[in-house]
Amino acid sequence: MFKKSKFINISLTSFLIMLFLFYLSIPVLAFEPSSDIIYPGIDVSSWQGNINFTSVKNDGIDIVYIKSSEGQNYIDPYFEQNYQNAKANGLKVGFYHYVTARNIEQAKLEANFFAKVISGKEPDCKLAMDFEAFGNLSINEINEISKVFLETLQETTNKEVLIYSNSYTARTILSKALTIYPLWVANYGVSEPGGNDKWSTWVGWQYTSTGRVSGILGNVDRNQFTDGVLLSDTLPIPTPETPTNPEQPTQTDTIIYTVKSGDTLSEIARNYGTTVTSIVALNPNISNPNLIYPGQQLTIRTTSANNNINNSSSTIYTVVKGDTLSEIARDYNTTVSHLVTLNNISNPDLIYPGQRIIISRTTSNNLGNECGKILYTIRRGNTLSQIAKDYNTTVNEIATLNNISNPDLIYAGNIIRIPNPNCKK
Repeated sequence: MFKKSKFINISLTSFLIMLFLFYLSIPVLAFEPSSDIIYPGIDVSSWQGNINFTSVKNDGIDIVYIKSSEGQNYIDPYFEQNYQNAKANGLKVGFYHYVTARNIEQAKLEANFFAKVISGKEPDCKLAMDFEAFGNLSINEINEISKVFLETLQETTNKEVLIYSNSYTARTILSKALTIYPLWVANYGVSEPGGNDKWSTWVGWQYTSTGRVSGILGNVDRNQFTDGVLLSDTLPIPTPETPTNPEQPTQTDTIIYTVKSGDTLSEIARNYGTTVTSIVALNPNISNPNLIYPGQQLTIRTTSANNNINNSSSTIYTVVKGDTLSEIARDYNTTVSHLVTLNNISNPDLIYPGQRIIISRTTSNNLGNECGKILYTIRRGNTLSQIAKDYNTTVNEIATLNNISNPDLIYAGNIIRIPNPNCKK
């Protein structure tokens, strides 16, 4: 018994030594900052509202990436003031664009639109592509769109570019061919970002979405950046040539949607040609994208092709169980007769789930002389004077339109109507 026990102990020891040596032989995926020079940073958009960049700078922030645009025609309403104020306070500035393209032609158009929005500006940091909502795109399509967007952007602006991505997408979806571009990776709740077998270094690490910085009310993304994000030159971005659009132009509009029983956020996003990410960003009251409830009102920025329907901004609404035409008309600030005419509906009392209805919100030709209104959801930090300035109107006009008795007292989450600056009375 003693000899057998001794033999077992020797065998077990040998096995453990071999196992230890085996693990030592496995290569470790190195994923480290591209240099030892680290800059504390943030990235911001309209979600942060008005920012005091003096306080931001005094809190130790060196770099700020600013959202400039999204898709083919959306400009972040705080882009200009964020750029001017960040520059005035000596922060190093970068720009990012949220990509919504679904083919390579749209990718080219978005790159040119991004370049046009930031033309004349003097960024300090490489231009960033934020492509994270893929819908039904294949991995090959995602990589082709990314490649074309980045190549077009770099060629159009004469500036270096980089990729913003979460660690999962970088590891499993993005191809090795894209590693010619530096990576700004998002990975939360870890002591260091997770490695992958494609990029060996990162130039940016977004380590939390719930950071706090002086001068910003509420949460903000916190980052570490290396000097790898800095541009080799900071000359103004040239104005790009206007590309020929092979497709029909698209238009955007903001509507208020009332959640129905059985709705999901992904289904709503699909019906309105947008993304779950975009809806969540526009609605601070959504804490869990998988939890919405009947009666909840959502602000949705819709994108629809200009199909020459009375030269108006239109959207397609999919009827759900329980809908009535009068309810739909009320939700979209139109009339039953207008919907009947636009959709050739023979019986206004007979609509069915799944039916797709064209809704036009331009009212100058169809609904009398009332000018169309924009629906705006108030965010924390908003003031009526700032909203009026953003939409080229006055505090008095907004207050009158919404029966606001005290213009200095507005509440986050409330929805107000704003005169459309593009609508001619």
